[in-house]
Amino acid sequence: MVAAKATGNWPISRPFAALFGAALHNLPMTEPERPAPPAPPGTSDTAIPEHALPSAPHPMPRPEDTPADTAPPAPAPAPAPPCAPPGPAPLPADVLAPPPLNLGTLSLVWLAVCASLAMLHWASAVFIPIVLSLLLTCALGPAVGWLQRWHVPRALGAGALLLVLVAALGASSWSLSDGAAQLVDSLPVAAKKVRDQLRAHSRSSSSASPLETVQKAATQIEQAASENNNAAPPARRGVQRVVIERAPFNVRDYVLPGTMGLASGLTQLAVVVFLSFFSLASGGLLRRKLLRIAGASLEQRQITLSMLDDINRQVRSYLLVQCFTSVIVGVATGLAYWALGLEQAAVWGVAAAVLNLVPYAGSLVVTAGSALVAFLQFGTLDMALSVGGASLLIHTLVGNLLTPWLTSRTSSLSPVVVFVSVLAWGWLWGLWGLLLGIPIMMAVKAVCDRVTGLQPLGELLGH
Repeated sequence: MVAAKATGNWPISRPFAALFGAALHNLPMTEPERPAPPAPPGTSDTAIPEHALPSAPHPMPRPEDTPADTAPPAPAPAPAPPCAPPGPAPLPADVLAPPPLNLGTLSLVWLAVCASLAMLHWASAVFIPIVLSLLLTCALGPAVGWLQRWHVPRALGAGALLLVLVAALGASSWSLSDGAAQLVDSLPVAAKKVRDQLRAHSRSSSSASPLETVQKAATQIEQAASENNNAAPPARRGVQRVVIERAPFNVRDYVLPGTMGLASGLTQLAVVVFLSFFSLASGGLLRRKLLRIAGASLEQRQITLSMLDDINRQVRSYLLVQCFTSVIVGVATGLAYWALGLEQAAVWGVAAAVLNLVPYAGSLVVTAGSALVAFLQFGTLDMALSVGGASLLIHTLVGNLLTPWLTSRTSSLSPVVVFVSVLAWGWLWGLWGLLLGIPIMMAVKAVCDRVTGLQPLGELLGH
């Protein structure tokens, strides 16, 4: 024991010193086992147990006491990258890249669109009555259902409503026919009055300047010279003079096409009435058939039912908007004409309300007709322009501002799509296209919103 103290180092002091130095340097290390130094002569070889060693504090290790083979300090760990914000993981580049354009598919789609437009134009006599009957069925369906709740059969209620509608249409047409005939008969008189007014206005203008007098004289000389040059030379001997005579006026050339057009219109009206009657009398037969065709799964039937409800809601809202704006146009037009002193202002108000259902074309007819009647009544261009300007202002404010805004609020179509659809369907079907274009586009939008492949088109049509 005394010999062990005389050495100045305990047999296990070096491992503990190494471990303590590593802890000071913040280095994880292990010291390999080293053999104990030999005991000095005269001492026992018996190992001293650890519990028998004194509990004196170990001296602080010095640099020379640190073993030479100690591992160097580990480098500091690299800073962790900043955490990404929470959210979905970014998609790979091959998923974000657009699919390659298939020219064959694009060509087939373009050919299908062109063929559909050609078919719609060529078979307009068939498609227009069908679309009109569907529109009337959608509009009169709630009224027929209300009558059925009062124990009125659907067939009887549908027939009564259609008869009332046809009678009202015939009465309004008959009441406006006399005014339209008088307006057409007064066209020559109106043209003569306009010519006289222009001449009187030119005469009452200020006296012409010398330069204008010289220009007028030069113009008359040029006209006289051109008349002399255009005169036919005298016929030579042996040459037969040919005189071209116009064909005499034949009433059949004008009456026959008009009669055929009237007969075609009445035939289409009868087809529309009968189709609407059968659709209203059958109840929800078409709706049930469409649900049956949609598929056996509950999800497909729910999608089809939602689509049909959306179409009915939008079309009925559109018809309510048209009726509301027509009433506003009729009342405003009648009051404006009454304030200006135009005769039969109430009749013109009714005509303006009815023709407002036809976009753009109806307003032009009312404006031109009222201006002509005002000129015939007052005999001045100022009053004619005042009446026509009042009508044009009312139709512009209501038709181009109020109606598109209300239509876009009650439907899912944007105002730009409403305007473009009116132009496109008017070009395709004429006057009927102006009337039916917006409901057709509403149905197309409702279908596109619920078909997976057509949802981009529905997004384009929406606002």
